[in-house]
Amino acid sequence: MNETTVHIIGAGLAGSEAAWQLATRGVKTIIHEMKPHKFSPAHKSADCAELVCSNSLRSDDYEHNAVGLMHEEMRRVGSLIMECADACRVPAGGALAVDREAFAQMVTQKLRSHPNISFVEEEVCALPPKEWGESIIATGPLTSDALIKPILEHIGNQTLSFYDAIAPVVYKESIDFGKAWYQSRYDKGDKFDYINCPMDKDEYYQFVEELLKGEQVSFHDWEKPTFFEGCLPVEVMASRGKDTLLYGPMKPVGLTNPHTGKRPYAVVQLRQDNREDTLRNMVGFQTKLKYGEQQRIFRTIPGLENAEFARLGGIHKNTFIKSPVLLDKFLRLKSLPHLRFAGQITGCEGYIESAAVGFLSGYFAACSQLGKDAILPPRTTAFGAMHAHLTDCVNIEDYQPMNINFGIFPLINGETTVNGKFKKIKGMDRKKAYSKRALKDLVAWQKEL
Repeated sequence: MNETTVHIIGAGLAGSEAAWQLATRGVKTIIHEMKPHKFSPAHKSADCAELVCSNSLRSDDYEHNAVGLMHEEMRRVGSLIMECADACRVPAGGALAVDREAFAQMVTQKLRSHPNISFVEEEVCALPPKEWGESIIATGPLTSDALIKPILEHIGNQTLSFYDAIAPVVYKESIDFGKAWYQSRYDKGDKFDYINCPMDKDEYYQFVEELLKGEQVSFHDWEKPTFFEGCLPVEVMASRGKDTLLYGPMKPVGLTNPHTGKRPYAVVQLRQDNREDTLRNMVGFQTKLKYGEQQRIFRTIPGLENAEFARLGGIHKNTFIKSPVLLDKFLRLKSLPHLRFAGQITGCEGYIESAAVGFLSGYFAACSQLGKDAILPPRTTAFGAMHAHLTDCVNIEDYQPMNINFGIFPLINGETTVNGKFKKIKGMDRKKAYSKRALKDLVAWQKEL
């Protein structure tokens, strides 16, 4: 047993995964968590690893999707988050969605019952001192102002922010199935995975008009909101063109309305949000509309005229640091190497990405404590591609949060850049080739963990 202790600030997805990787390697770990004494604007539960924006970890197809590939890599290396997600999954077609309360409770139970992990329920308001030994800051995109202040004082202006929005959740019993129906796109997964609310052409364009006219949450004069492109508010998407939503969350492809026998012009999908299937999440409908406007506008959707909302959408500010400038390859702050960072505060984006960076930070810290050489993940894996984005991003000046995607992987054999033009393997063959290579290269790294 290692006699020193690693301190982790924050028990979100990244902090929970980091703590698990340390503890299971025999390293004593203390988690500092400000809940339940204080909550961020978006958090409601006292449990660890609370899912805020959605209950979906997105695609679970590891052969053709970079997110699914990251799921599979995490499973193979012993991720706590993936173990709990798989145990608490609910139907969602080809996606991995979970009962968010059961998931958070399971993560919390596993952490609190591990003999190498202890909790201190307090808000950390200063940078962890050297006297603590190694520490991991995993406070997420909603790091409290009390901790952001000393971080900013130390790193100067090398921090950024963007605004993230949350989708509403509807009580399923309030949905009108005289208009709505169950179906996944192209009938993937179980037929009950998604509930669909259809619109004809006139209803769709009227809905877009109402979105554009809806009263929104106002910002202070000094705020310049920048939204993450992968999680735009529905009204922001609509403002980019009246047909934009038809190619986004309201696309009707792969669906047939059994009430008419035809494909709808547009559709709103609702995904299962809890294991009992009493709650449904409005897929892609994150919003910054005021509460009253959300109820008024969303109840114009066919099938949701009498919708009762368990949670309305909201908006919050996400903070991240310029990791490629500030962190070394082992996620240590270059100017204070006893501090590591993990999770969305580093500029990764998404639940599974946050957990993966937490895994890496915990693994690196464990190696340091145990006197072992840490091995970087192969660049060709999802782990390695995300790690490279955080520590070796080419476009540092325009550094932005990034979901895992095949665009940040190294070229596959057979792909070249000729005369400045990119030539690539096309379609599903390309994605499958990337995933096959990643899982093959993962094997050697996995043996070193």
